[in-house]
Amino acid sequence: MKPAAQKVQEALVSLGLDRRLIELPVSAKTARQAAEAVGVSVGQIAKSLIFTANGSPILVIASGDNRVDERKLETLAGGKVRRADPETVRQATGFSIGGVPPVGHATKLPTYIDRDLLRHPLIYAAGGVPECLFPLSPDELLRATGGQLADIKHAP
Repeated sequence: MKPAAQKVQEALVSLGLDRRLIELPVSAKTARQAAEAVGVSVGQIAKSLIFTANGSPILVIASGDNRVDERKLETLAGGKVRRADPETVRQATGFSIGGVPPVGHATKLPTYIDRDLLRHPLIYAAGGVPECLFPLSPDELLRATGGQLADIKHAP
């Protein structure tokens, strides 16, 4: 197991989650690729995205089939929101884009969780590298991250 994935597995254990990483035979950098790899709907993928609010990093965990509404996020975070660049993502989380997990970050980040993830009894999140995922319940995700449930879905 790659060091980044091992770091996530250790974080899961330290959080009291009895969950194991799944090593995929393919890279799953997108929610669609991840869903296909484990045979679930795209909505069951919990994608961890880093934004900045007034320049400070925040974590958004969105359902794989949703786009994040940055205006809603600005209201929640109380400031101008932008997608974080790859270097900011790495500094804030310790992980690279495409494998950012919801746990095990370098720093504690304000976290907003897409309410739509509650539609599924089991969801899958990135495990530190694009070739690893792990299953968990939405309740486990909430407890592990201390995140705030929010309506962050962009409505067309």
